[in-house]
Amino acid sequence: MEEKFYEQFDALLTKYTELLIGDTNDELKEKVKIWALYTHIAKSMPPLAKHWNELYPDAKEEMKQLVREIKQLNEAHRAKKNG
Repeated sequence: MEEKFYEQFDALLTKYTELLIGDTNDELKEKVKIWALYTHIAKSMPPLAKHWNELYPDAKEEMKQLVREIKQLNEAHRAKKNG
């Protein structure tokens, strides 16, 4: 893939992160990317996500924390937006 595509996709991820949680930086974008990919995997291939969770229980706990963090940031952003 061309470098231009990566730059354009990064712009998409940056805007998605901003719209989702109200802020963006490299760390937040990485968290949102992991959250989005894990969510997609869990919905499209639940046995794979279950296997991964069983294989790496410590990572499962970190993922749960990441999901909670994204949810909290999203809720705070929506509350701020809606007054």
